[in-house]
Amino acid sequence: MPNTRSTNAVRLEFSPGSLVQTNLSGAAFTGDWLWVAGDEACGVDRLRRLDPIGRETLRFGEVRDFALADLLDLPGAAEEEADLEGMAVSDGFLWVVGSHGLKRKNIKPDRSLADNSKRLTKVTLDGNRRLLACLPIEPDAQGAPCLVKQAQDGRRALRLKGDSQANLLTRALADDPHFGPYMAIPGKDNGFDVEGLAVDGPRLLLGLRGPVLRGWSALLEIKIEARADHLRLAPLDERGTLIRKHFLQLDGLGIRDLHFSGDDLYILAGPTMVLNGDIRVFKWPLARKQLAANLEPVQFETSLTEAVSLPHGRGTNRAEAICDLPPEMAGGKPRWLVLYDAPGADRRDGEHTVFGDLLRHD
Repeated sequence: MPNTRSTNAVRLEFSPGSLVQTNLSGAAFTGDWLWVAGDEACGVDRLRRLDPIGRETLRFGEVRDFALADLLDLPGAAEEEADLEGMAVSDGFLWVVGSHGLKRKNIKPDRSLADNSKRLTKVTLDGNRRLLACLPIEPDAQGAPCLVKQAQDGRRALRLKGDSQANLLTRALADDPHFGPYMAIPGKDNGFDVEGLAVDGPRLLLGLRGPVLRGWSALLEIKIEARADHLRLAPLDERGTLIRKHFLQLDGLGIRDLHFSGDDLYILAGPTMVLNGDIRVFKWPLARKQLAANLEPVQFETSLTEAVSLPHGRGTNRAEAICDLPPEMAGGKPRWLVLYDAPGADRRDGEHTVFGDLLRHD
């Protein structure tokens, strides 16, 4: 008999062979279906809404894997993780973004001092981490949404042009005065690390976990267009601006996820490095309108308000994904779904079931 949780618990039931299991880093809805990403896989999972258990409000299961290698010509090997960190549904596409960051090897307790010293000097880049892609969503014969390489209406799965070392975004940032110096620093060392994605038509917002510059967190605004077999950066204005930088005052925290709710932008924020610390949700009121009206290449935003502070554990229960519930699930009251990386025992039921949270918001 499953262990039931409180009414704000959201049960996610995976299977032993699921691409995504516990370290959840992205979430988005298509009707009654929930898409989730994990930072240790090269694919996404789709879960179906099921009847809840006990006092719980929501339950998702009947998981299906969608491997990115079946949808895209990946820059790296099919089995190399993409470190997916952001996800959004817009205009019939599921958008996904990898961290784009380097990683540093960690020490291991069974290794010698010399081996661990050497491990801590090694910095690597998985071939699929620098991935930004749109994946067409198309219903199958039973009406279930599926990710396809090419939809019947001609929409195609495409990724930002690049290879296993760089793409158009990282090349554009290589000489940037703010972020260029951080491109060679691993993400968990306050280096360059994408962890949030929000989509507004052809414009995308990328939230950076790092670097945080003198307490200022950053959003990158880009415009995407499909050309030939790839996505490319398009100018944001007549001056040819390819990247706009929005620096936000989040009390020194890095961005973990983004989502629009109407014209407001909500920002999930947490420590930029491997720390146990505050995890909060900030609100940028009327952000969509302000972003559309802004023509400056660099903007500083101090009008954000804190919406809620989330609990966290010591090395566990790090909130990594946030999105609005569809209205039909929310019962007429705006609610977020929050999912967690490194879920602790209090957020697990057996080996393949984890729990997220439902949170009310204005």
